[in-house]
Amino acid sequence: MSNKAKVLVYGLLSVLCVPFVFPTWWMVTSSFKSTSEIFTYPPKLLPSEWHFGAYREVFRLQPFAEQYWNSLYIAAVVTVGTMAVASLAGYAFARIQFPGQNAMFVVVLTGLLIPSEVTIVPLFQLFNRFGLIDTHWPLILVPIFGAPSVLATFIMRQFFVTLPKELEEAARVDGLGRFNTFRLIALPLARPALGAVGIFTFLNSWNLFLEPVVYLSSKDKFTLPQALTQYVDAYGGPMWDVQLAAASLTALPVLVVFVLAQRQFVEGLAHTGLKG
Repeated sequence: MSNKAKVLVYGLLSVLCVPFVFPTWWMVTSSFKSTSEIFTYPPKLLPSEWHFGAYREVFRLQPFAEQYWNSLYIAAVVTVGTMAVASLAGYAFARIQFPGQNAMFVVVLTGLLIPSEVTIVPLFQLFNRFGLIDTHWPLILVPIFGAPSVLATFIMRQFFVTLPKELEEAARVDGLGRFNTFRLIALPLARPALGAVGIFTFLNSWNLFLEPVVYLSSKDKFTLPQALTQYVDAYGGPMWDVQLAAASLTALPVLVVFVLAQRQFVEGLAHTGLKG
C-alpha cells in the first residue's frame, strides 16, 4: 500500500479501537480518582488528583493476595490439564480409526449445547458426596474433564486433520509407536492450536463466577471474580474506587497471557478449519 493508504487504514483502525480501549482506560484511571470524580460527566481521561488509597484498601479489606493466587494457580492447572486432554482426544478423533468414530465425535460436540447452569446442581451433589465442597477441586476437574474442554478438543481435532499424514507415516517407518508419533511429531507442530486453546481456557477459568459462588464459601478460598463482589460498605453499597482498583489488578494476567501468546492464538485460529 502507498503511504497515504497506510495512514488512512491506521487512522481508521485507531478510531474503531476507541470503543474497545476506552472502557479499560476509564477503569484503570478511575481507580486513582476520588469517588465523586468517578461519576463526573463527561468522564475525565485522567484524574485531577491521583489517589492510591484504593489499592491499599483492596488488600486490607480482604485476603486479596491469597485470592489472586487461587485464581492464578487454578487457571494455570486447568489450562495445562485441558491442553493435555484436548490434544490427546483431538489426535485420537483425527488419526485413529475406530467403529462409531464420527458418531462419538458428534456426541462430544453436543457438550457445547449444554449450559453449565443445567449441570451445576447434580455436579454439586456429586462433589458434596465426596466431601469436595469448599475446595478448589470442582473448579479444576469440571473444566478439564467436562463440557468446557469440548471446544478445545474440537480445535485440536480440526488442526490434526490438516496435518499431512506423510509425516506420521515416515515416523512409523522409523520405528516410532503411536504415542511417540503424537508426542514427537504431531504435538510440536500443533503449537499454534495449543496457543489458541491455552488462551481460551485460561480466560474461561479466570472469569468463572457462577461455579465459585456455588462451590466456595470461605473467603481465603475465593477466586477473583467472586472476591470482587465483596467490596461493599457498611450499607451494602459498592465501594467503587476499591472495586475498580481490584478489577484493574484482575485484568493484568489476562493481558499478559494474550500479549505473550497472541501470535499462536491468531495462527491457531487461522489453521483450525472445518476440514473433515
